[in-house]
Amino acid sequence: MTVLDRRRFLGYAAAAGAGLLLTRPKSRAEGEQQKSSSSDELRIALIGTGAQGQVLMNSCLKIPNVRFQAVCDIWEAYNQRRAQRMLDKFGQKVNAYQDYRQMLTKEKGLDAVIIATPDFCHAPQTVDCLDAGLNVYCEKEMSNTLEGARRMVRAARQSGKLLQIGHQRRSNPRYIHCYKKLIGEAKILGRITTVNGQWNRSVQADNSWPKESGIDAAVLRKYGFRSMQEFRNWRWYRHLGGGPVVDLGSHQLDIYNWFLDARPRTIVASGGIDYYDRKTHEWFDSVLATFEYETPRGKVRAFYQTISTNSNQGYAESFMGDQGTLMISESASRGAAYREPTAPEWDTWVSLGYLKSPGAEQKKPQTDAVLDVRETLAPPAFELPVKFDDPYHKPHLENFFSAVRGKEKLNCPPEVGYETAVTVLKVNEAVEAGRKLTIDPRDYRA
Repeated sequence: MTVLDRRRFLGYAAAAGAGLLLTRPKSRAEGEQQKSSSSDELRIALIGTGAQGQVLMNSCLKIPNVRFQAVCDIWEAYNQRRAQRMLDKFGQKVNAYQDYRQMLTKEKGLDAVIIATPDFCHAPQTVDCLDAGLNVYCEKEMSNTLEGARRMVRAARQSGKLLQIGHQRRSNPRYIHCYKKLIGEAKILGRITTVNGQWNRSVQADNSWPKESGIDAAVLRKYGFRSMQEFRNWRWYRHLGGGPVVDLGSHQLDIYNWFLDARPRTIVASGGIDYYDRKTHEWFDSVLATFEYETPRGKVRAFYQTISTNSNQGYAESFMGDQGTLMISESASRGAAYREPTAPEWDTWVSLGYLKSPGAEQKKPQTDAVLDVRETLAPPAFELPVKFDDPYHKPHLENFFSAVRGKEKLNCPPEVGYETAVTVLKVNEAVEAGRKLTIDPRDYRA
């Protein structure tokens, strides 16, 4: 574990924060409710002001007519105070709490709550906020258990309030363009047969903390943590999170389900704790999974890997059909479509602005190339025309706030988030089972 002294720790965090700042039938739960206040300003609270909470907070500060009223975090000496200081710089004086239940009791006039705590906290916190009459934006994964995720879906239905799950690619304009225009309308890929995806991440030391600023052991136990090590590295512990395939893979497996408009029927997976210390890492550090989807146009086999020992090729998803391939990533520098040589020309879609034509050098045939009989020329890359330079989470938060105001539907309501939770949590189950798992379609309904 890398141990930072207090000065270096606070310096790194401040620099990171500054960088982020610069840089069925329609139901009420799907966005029909209207904000009762005559003012367009929404008053919100943030539960969980750690790294992800700060990312969401910084995105909210770029959205007009959204004002923080309260923050809550059990790490009062660091996370909580950092959030207060940051919001104070933006002229937003907030009340701070250690216990979210106290916040719900004391704070009046809130419209919504953003939850960015560890996965095991999501279900009780979301249910309590919904029951208190507040709309909720909850980070993915919905819960580290399917029972917890079901409770969240049912609480949203019963309360009539909004619950947005933080699969932010659902609101990313590049992903929306690919789903609606390229796959849905143009059908440039033809029949999709294969999907590949990965999130490769380099070796990372465990998160450390300034020893003099740690959380009291009694407070940690009160909120479900056995130690400060667990609090700072909760994703690796089975009772707190789901490991890398849940933390990272759920973003991309959600896209599999969305773009295929289907859920997997079977899962086969292999994984293990192959690299890290088993005393501090209870979840698999590497997972390889294969899914079978049944779609109206036939079977699709989908592959996914998440490894935490090498970052080569980063993260992206590729949808492969008999007429082309779409490669897309949340990283704005990656994304293109590739036409198969036997497919119809894409000139129509270029003229409509759905794609950008390859440059002249890419289109020029390599007639003098000498290829081995096993080789084929790489197809030219058609660029995606949609540019997106905002913070990744900003459009998803904007969609949530617009839904609270009654102007849009949620892009990721709890029912959709639950389907993804089933998909990703079943991967860990498949690894442990050591065999192919068949999922009953009814399991995707909460």
